[in-house]
Amino acid sequence: MLTLKISRLIAALPLSWVHRLGAALGWIAYWSSPKYRRRLRANLALAVGDEQMKSMLGQAVTGAGKQSLELPWILLRPYAQVLEKVVAVSGWEHVEAAEAAGEGLLFLTPHLGCFEITAQYIAEKRPITVLYRPPNFEGLVPMIEIGRQRAMMSMAPANVKGVRKLIRALRQHEAIGMLPDQAPDEGEGIWSHFFGRPAWTMTLAARLSEVGHVRVISIWAERLPGGKGFHIHVSPPGTPLEGDTEARAHAINREMERLILQCPTQYLWGYHRYRRPRGVPPPEGSL
Repeated sequence: MLTLKISRLIAALPLSWVHRLGAALGWIAYWSSPKYRRRLRANLALAVGDEQMKSMLGQAVTGAGKQSLELPWILLRPYAQVLEKVVAVSGWEHVEAAEAAGEGLLFLTPHLGCFEITAQYIAEKRPITVLYRPPNFEGLVPMIEIGRQRAMMSMAPANVKGVRKLIRALRQHEAIGMLPDQAPDEGEGIWSHFFGRPAWTMTLAARLSEVGHVRVISIWAERLPGGKGFHIHVSPPGTPLEGDTEARAHAINREMERLILQCPTQYLWGYHRYRRPRGVPPPEGSL
């Protein structure tokens, strides 16, 4: 309960203060963990090269800290005040077109910008079910359950029952959302390149894209400077998802790369994207 109390205190602060505190927290995390520091630098360099990595490093470090403190602000702040911080939306006509066609919507977003606010924004307009993996730190669970079950949002656990719930929502022409750049468990992924390096990649998003009458939409929320709010970007995939499940999983990785490179300093490069889950054999040869 202490974590929830602290989170409520953070949620009561102005967003600009939250971002200042988060930036400081980002540097504390960076300098206090050599492993995290090496991973963040290496992952960023894979995407943009060594020279650009050096110039972007500071913003990437502070961006990660801002994102961590945005979580309680988004989830525990009064809902109307959260939505007020969405100050611009580009590409919403793609959602409206899918609605007009009577299609279900599969929203995909990477760990980019303020990814938590995208589902909050959608839930104010239409039902959405989001894939939910319990965090490693149990103290965050009450906050997540409070913040992700308001308006027209519901959660689907990352298990067979949850997958059925997601499919049912799509078939009812509703929306679902997930972050496909998460490293899945054994039996839930394939090896696929992500910024030129093999990454154990979830197949669930690809399989859901195969459900009939479903439109895939990419979405991410850009964090604006000075606590001014967020700009939500909506678009169809740069390349249509086609072929079998494996081909679609590869294409989703390419799409996540496309989005991330629009604003690389706001991606969570410290996330352990290239981990090999227990029981998963290493990739064979080149992909």
